[in-house]
This record gives sequence, C-alpha cells and structure tokens, in this order.
Amino acid sequence: MTDQWVLVIGAGIAGIQASIDLAQMGFQVYLVERTPSIGGRMAQLDKTFPTNDCAICILAPKMIECAGHENVHLLTYSEVLHADGRLGEFRVRVRRKPRYVDEGRCTGCGECVAKCPRRVADEFNLGLNRRKAAYLPFPQAVPRVMTIDPETCLFLTKREKNRCRLCEEVCQAGAIDWDQREEVIELEVGAIVLATGFDPYDVSPLKEYGFGTIRNVITGLQYERLVSASGPTGGELLRPTDGKHPRRIAFIQCVGSRDVNYNAFCSSVCCMFATKEAMLAHEHDREVSSTIFYTDLRAGGKRFQEFIARAQAEYQVSYVRGRPGCIAEDPETGNPIVRYEETTARALREMEVDLAVLCQALVPRRGHQELAALLGIELDEHGFVRAPNLLGNPADTTVPGILACGYCIRPQDIPESVAQASGAAARVAELLAAPAELVP
Repeated sequence: MTDQWVLVIGAGIAGIQASIDLAQMGFQVYLVERTPSIGGRMAQLDKTFPTNDCAICILAPKMIECAGHENVHLLTYSEVLHADGRLGEFRVRVRRKPRYVDEGRCTGCGECVAKCPRRVADEFNLGLNRRKAAYLPFPQAVPRVMTIDPETCLFLTKREKNRCRLCEEVCQAGAIDWDQREEVIELEVGAIVLATGFDPYDVSPLKEYGFGTIRNVITGLQYERLVSASGPTGGELLRPTDGKHPRRIAFIQCVGSRDVNYNAFCSSVCCMFATKEAMLAHEHDREVSSTIFYTDLRAGGKRFQEFIARAQAEYQVSYVRGRPGCIAEDPETGNPIVRYEETTARALREMEVDLAVLCQALVPRRGHQELAALLGIELDEHGFVRAPNLLGNPADTTVPGILACGYCIRPQDIPESVAQASGAAARVAELLAAPAELVP
C-alpha cells in the first residue's frame, strides 16, 4: 500500500531523524540525498554548541542506524525530478546518477583513490584542499562506497580506451563499472517530508570584506573544516597564507544577513556558532584571543547566555557591538585590518588581526526553490517553506501530505531541527492514519 511508504528528501540530521522515526513506526522510507553520502552540513562541523561535543560523534551513530534499518531505503547521489498526486497516493520520479562503482561490490578500501592521478577542489572542505576524481566525501561517509566524478575523471571526460583507468586495475573487488548510466525510478508514496537544509550564502559580492582577494579572510564553515581532525590540516588551525598559527582572530557577524540588500532575516545560529569557534581557537592554542563583531547578540536557547559568559571569562573572547565597514590587508604581513564603528563608544576604530572569519548568512539549499515548484508548495518572502499553521501544525506545508522540517522551513539550530523532524514524522503517521474526511 502506498500509504505505508514515505519519501524523505534530504539526508542531513533532520532527514535522518525523520527517517529513523518513521521506520521505527513501521513505515517504509525512501531517503533521497543528492550527494554521495548522507550526513548533510552537520558532517562538516567540528563541534556543536553549547556543549562543544564532537559533531561527527553524535551524527555518525545516527547515520549508521538510519542506513542499517530494514525499513529505510537509501537513494544517495539522487534527486527528485517530478512529483504529483495527493495525500496517500503521491507519484514521484527520482533520478539516480551513476557512481561508476558497484555499491554491492565496493569495500571502501580506498585503493582507487590512492592511485587516481586527477586532483580537483574538495567541495566538502570548501576548496581548502584537493580531492581525487575517485573519492569518498569524508572518512565517516555512509554508504562507504567510492564515487567517480564524471566531470574530472580522465577516462570519463575523454572516453579513450587506454586513457588512465588505474582505478579499475587496482580494484581487487572488481567494483569499477564504466557501463553505469543514469537511471530514473518511479516511486509511489503516501507522504513526503522535505528536509533539504541550508547552504552558506556566497559572500563574494560583498567586496568590502575581501573574501577571495585577502587570503587570510575565510568563512565560518571553512574555519570549521580547519579545526576539524578530519579536515585538510588534521585539526591544526593554520593561516592560508603562511601556515602559521593565528594569535588574533576576528569573527564578523551578519555577513550577508540582516541586510535588505542581501538577506533581511537573521540566520539564528551565527552568534553561538562564532562563540563556539572562538572557544575552539583558544582550546587549540591558549595564546589565541578572539573578537566577535556583532549587530545584536542572539542567545535565546537553553544555557546560551551562560555559554557566552564562559567564552568571555575563560577563553579570552571579546564582544564588540558594531558591524565592520571594510577589511583591508597589510601588504607586508598579509594580516587583515578590520575597520569598524564601535556603536557603544560611538567611535571609528580599526583592528589588525591574523585571521578574519566571516559568519555569513545561511540560506535555503541550492535547488530548493525549483524543488518547491515541483512539489507545488509555497515559500515565504525569504525562500523558506511557508507553514500555514505555524503554531498548530508547524511541519505542514501548503500541500496536504507534504511536510517540512529543519532549516528549510525556518532558521534553527541542530536540536530544534531534530525535534522538528520527529514532529514531522509523527504528523505523517497522524495524516496517513486519519480517515479521509478528517484530512485538511
């Protein structure tokens, strides 16, 4: 019966939690993820606030539980092409992209990666290092299956019989499959849960901050990868220009957010995100001092204000109320020079630092608007999913039977996303169990 099947789109922490809850209630779940692995943005984080617990230590068991559940059917490296129907009988077409690796045979040994000669920018590490054309997105990836990038693989871009194919030669499991082709599959489901998450806003248009031209200006997510043990520097915080340890770090809040020229909304998590990162810097090196330039401190969660007080008292973190007008560069040292107005003192000042971190806006994931159009659901003026009854049924969209949870519905942190995912799963069960006349 189609009403016993549910489609979850997006396999970040919200999609994973919704899938686990639905599977434990007895539903069969298709979990669609457009990248080769489940895990989403949380997999890129080093720690989570306000406890500073290891992010992947929390996420990895969830990923394994989700992938290993008999009622969850992973469709990774896939995307939704079309959907129609109504509650209880949705019809969905999903495109599965070829990995050129047989998932049933691949053991995840990594021999193909070791021998692959082609290197390209690593998107998981935000371009801070390079990966191979044959790759595993990150060490804890699920499923642990290699993927060959068709846009950079020497054989797939040229299709010459004797060009490269080293991965095929070294793969003892015989998992390399050049004959794989794109596949479109038809699914029939009773409900759909949207959990597509967020992307960091592209701050390149904000020229005043020097991102892309001043090498020691990086984004918050790039910083997160630098301090992560699985990141490009093995968890060592190093400046991009000279590989030295920064001693003075500036965190710039609201880059591209709370600004009518870019994104008028507050991304909700950035104040705490920067506080956590400043604390991590001090944990890595006791000589580090950090300054957080903020518009307004948003610390509305449980023990969030206490977290900020700890940062100030124990981790040499200072808070300056004022949005910097520009960042310049010292041509001799490569140090960023932050020029700002300190609004409490009503004074123009500048500060030279070793590293500047831009905490940019977090916006609905790329392709989110197109997917919403495919599903026929409405978005609000900022591009988030519109919930018609935010207080009564906060996971409902404008189409009965299509639910949403996590950042795609409004800015929120990880615990709130997980709680909302469980709420969305419960709402699915309620809708599919209700008599037809009671369904809105």
